[in-house]
Amino acid sequence: MRKTKPLYEGKAKILWETDSPGRMVQEFKDDATAFNGVKHEIISGKGVLNNRISSHFFTLLNEAGVTTHFVEKLSDSEMLVDRLEMLPIEVVVRNVAAGSMVKRLGIEAGRRFDPPIVEYYLKDDGLNDPILSEEHVTALGLATHELLAEIRTAAIKVNDILTDFLDERGIRLVDFKLEFGLKDGCLVLGDEISPDTCRFHDKTSDRIMDKDRFRQDLGGFIEAYNEVLDRVSS
Repeated sequence: MRKTKPLYEGKAKILWETDSPGRMVQEFKDDATAFNGVKHEIISGKGVLNNRISSHFFTLLNEAGVTTHFVEKLSDSEMLVDRLEMLPIEVVVRNVAAGSMVKRLGIEAGRRFDPPIVEYYLKDDGLNDPILSEEHVTALGLATHELLAEIRTAAIKVNDILTDFLDERGIRLVDFKLEFGLKDGCLVLGDEISPDTCRFHDKTSDRIMDKDRFRQDLGGFIEAYNEVLDRVSS
């Protein structure tokens, strides 16, 4: 199998067409971005870390019965994935209040939610990814009521699996973003699961171990990503 041409390049990844029908190569870049691309740096080694971390999480989820696009890790910065018809919806699962939710609702950071809160956002950088109600999703034709219910069930299952797995490794899963697509009409988890798309805090010290270190100019960015990798691969 070989890469043939790039199909899509985003802020942090490139998707390549291959000579294998229905398969793509997902390449992770060293670009770090925040605030819809307003803040941007190249951080050497970031792509390798996100590829390795995502590969661990996707393997875990596949083994737990969640259907994902992940096939195998090909190289330090590349994974082989199934080609999906991606849904233009970002699904955010929140276990603890943080980030935009705190600013939007004026609630105290660190407030815990049981059960977790599931939110939907329109995947559109030009509109700054606005939040959607379930009625918005169905009225705009982004997903049917049935598909949205399936998405929510899958997102909660992913949260349950990752929360337990990370808790055993001393990491609190604060919140995270998922993206789904369809393959042969079936729902499949795509994109990545990494410190770029999740908020990870040390369970004891509450130390930030994710992209918020870049957003907030906290330093220790690569060190935090390396620590996440060490813990999830142990």
